[in-house]
Amino acid sequence: MSQKGYPTSSIEATGRRLRWLAKNCNLNDSVAVNTCIAAHKVADSYKRNLARAYSYYVKVNALMWEKPRYKPVKRMPKVPTTEAVNRIISRASWRYATVFSVLRDTGMMPEELHKTALRDIDLERGTINAPGLKGHLPRTLKLQGSTLAMLRRYLSESPREYPFPTWKQAYEAWRRFRNDLAKKLSDPSLKTIRLYDLRHYFGTMLYHKTKDILYTKQQMGHQKIETTLIYAQLINFGEDEWTARTAKTLEEATKLVEAGFEYVTDMEGVKIFKKHK
Repeated sequence: MSQKGYPTSSIEATGRRLRWLAKNCNLNDSVAVNTCIAAHKVADSYKRNLARAYSYYVKVNALMWEKPRYKPVKRMPKVPTTEAVNRIISRASWRYATVFSVLRDTGMMPEELHKTALRDIDLERGTINAPGLKGHLPRTLKLQGSTLAMLRRYLSESPREYPFPTWKQAYEAWRRFRNDLAKKLSDPSLKTIRLYDLRHYFGTMLYHKTKDILYTKQQMGHQKIETTLIYAQLINFGEDEWTARTAKTLEEATKLVEAGFEYVTDMEGVKIFKKHK
């Protein structure tokens, strides 16, 4: 896999799956492996991944094998609310709050962020050049003002060529802070929010704000418009899902815009802004 250019994450995942199979059945007995995979109480998508991992073992060891077919059930992505996302980020340490905020603002995959070099970050323009990984296209993404301020501090204390944590470190940190918040608030629903859901959140909110499916496709790095169309179907915001704020000065209005609020109208001498919960 390494010689064929597979990413480290795919190689490590294949290794984990093969080790699990080795503990539960004889890898040299393909019938026993098929039985083991079929009996494993997991989703068909993971059974397919186990079968794919075993296919490498079969090829290397010149075994005979009839590969089973598993068709995963397609589900719509879960999009967390702005309030839930920001609560989890606020619970994190300042370093990981920076990492999570960048992922929220850009929709990058954690592995894409890890492969982002210092030279790919423009602090003056507030942009990041995201590398295209796992079939995604490279793209330039904009950060919110508050996230940019956090990133300046982060980079001043971590001036490495590749300053961001690995995808595994990011996932583990997210689970730790998320679960800690869920326990504190006695809200088990928070545990269902994955780090990857920040990407779904980005795509959904971007399409809602722009109503431009081609722009959303470009910012998500999708190669096929069909993939992006999913985010158009996820938009179903009700009137009760808005948070309203007012601003009397330019400074107040600027802070609201940087926090993701959008201008609505002027009334009684103040400007009214709104943002989804």
